[in-house]
Amino acid sequence: MLPASLLVIAVAYLLGSIPVGYLLVRIFLQQDVRSVGSGNIGATNVLRSGGKGLGAATFLGDMLKGCAAVWVGGLIGMALAPDASLRNMQALAALSAVLGHMFPVWLGFKGGKGVATGFGVFLVAAPWAALAAIGVFTLVLLVTRYVSLASILGAASFPPFAWLLVRGERPAFYIAVQFAVALLIIAKHHQNIRRLLAGTESRFGAPSSRDRTKA
Repeated sequence: MLPASLLVIAVAYLLGSIPVGYLLVRIFLQQDVRSVGSGNIGATNVLRSGGKGLGAATFLGDMLKGCAAVWVGGLIGMALAPDASLRNMQALAALSAVLGHMFPVWLGFKGGKGVATGFGVFLVAAPWAALAAIGVFTLVLLVTRYVSLASILGAASFPPFAWLLVRGERPAFYIAVQFAVALLIIAKHHQNIRRLLAGTESRFGAPSSRDRTKA
């Protein structure tokens, strides 16, 4: 089981570490997205630098790499460790992919905040809970226009939704990873949380003269 687990970790991390936003902005705009806005490589910051098309493509790409990581991780587990829990293997891949996105080896371990990739990994591992969480994200964004608040509350809502909506086997590690990913996403928004509490966070679509401090 150990070789299978190590292979799942490596493959999922490498898939998660693909810097989609960075590559899209570099290819289409010949810019480094890390020099724009917050310096983040995620969809929100790509949107600031390259418009709606690149921002949407970044979200989709980050989501799909998360989906792929969990799907491939499950296949590896079934092939190399048939006695292992499929959901544990998927959870291991999910955590590895999100860590890959947040800490990509290609960019000096400075990546994104994991929202789209987190949605992608759980869209395969716990689809109904992931859809419910993205529903919370959308509702909060529409009401408040704070992407950061929507991301934080969407991530926080996922473990309870998973507890309510996932059926069948629910190993302890599978449950622990749900909380771990949610906490990682929230922790990556620590600067946004400070600005939300201070009342200085920028709303989605609102111009700001302090680009470098935006989420």
